[in-house]
Amino acid sequence: MIYQVYQAHADFMVPVRALASLAASRIGPPFTKNLGIVRNLTAAYELIARAGLTHDRPPFDIDTVTVGNREVAVREEAAHVTPFGTLVHFKKDIDMAQPRVLLVAPLSGHFATLLRATVNTMLADHDIYITDWHNVRDIALSRGQFGFDDYIQHLIDFLETIGPGAHIVAVCQPCVAALVATAVMAQSQHPAQPCSITLMAGPIDTRVNPTKVNELANSRPISWFEQNLIATVPMRFPGAFRRVYPGFVQLAAFMSMNIDRHIKAHAGARQHGNGGHMLRAPLPAPRSGSMRHPDDPMPVDCLATVQPQVSSWRRRTSRTCTPNVSSRASSPCSAA
Repeated sequence: MIYQVYQAHADFMVPVRALASLAASRIGPPFTKNLGIVRNLTAAYELIARAGLTHDRPPFDIDTVTVGNREVAVREEAAHVTPFGTLVHFKKDIDMAQPRVLLVAPLSGHFATLLRATVNTMLADHDIYITDWHNVRDIALSRGQFGFDDYIQHLIDFLETIGPGAHIVAVCQPCVAALVATAVMAQSQHPAQPCSITLMAGPIDTRVNPTKVNELANSRPISWFEQNLIATVPMRFPGAFRRVYPGFVQLAAFMSMNIDRHIKAHAGARQHGNGGHMLRAPLPAPRSGSMRHPDDPMPVDCLATVQPQVSSWRRRTSRTCTPNVSSRASSPCSAA
């Protein structure tokens, strides 16, 4: 019932947020300059207008990139498409060959645009592909399930599409899946096995540097998580009756880890509005990037909760049959 309750609340809030947005725009600056009560009311309206989620994937908006001494055009191409994900290629109009990199985006409540800045930075020196996971809420049950084995097979298929000699970079949640896919390909001497694998902000052995997430996982049986965290997609969506880990649950989990910071941020926004300033004018479209703002995008289905602490595991090997592997400590992949 958790999904149905959330959706009913979201539907109820749509007109409320629209009216709050309209009211904020009508009585906002410059009319609030000398009216403290009205400034306070405007700030409240703005917070209400922003108190929601969108499930629409925002664009990457990467049109050009500097390569060497010139600006080159960038266009997105779908190199491989499945019901559950698209391999997006950021194709550049250059003649020189660059290292091909598969950037594996988190499948944990985010859209791939979370890594927009990473893509933009790497594009200058690399030929970038990214896993653009689809919102499982919108995928019909007839398309089949998407379990861990399917996840691994998707990564293998994507690497096959890119071809031999590619590199793989996994950020946060997909680190384990990327490592497993690489190991499977190395064991079978697959010609498209990656030359190197970089794992960022994703623990391999969660027993190392355990966190609150680890403590929660060890304190409950798996049946508890299934009962309390897994929900059924409502009938109004194409993926009706599909069992998922909803994105709004993941967002709530992220926020609960740093609840004081989120409360202070909202209080600060309210105080900013009380000073006679609009928080943002006009109300922004959904942003790519992290989920630090109430209007940020959230897909629905998640495979696993993101571990907020990377382990100190690190390994490198130069054997011909196994790619080089590195694990890089990084800041938590969270909505703090």
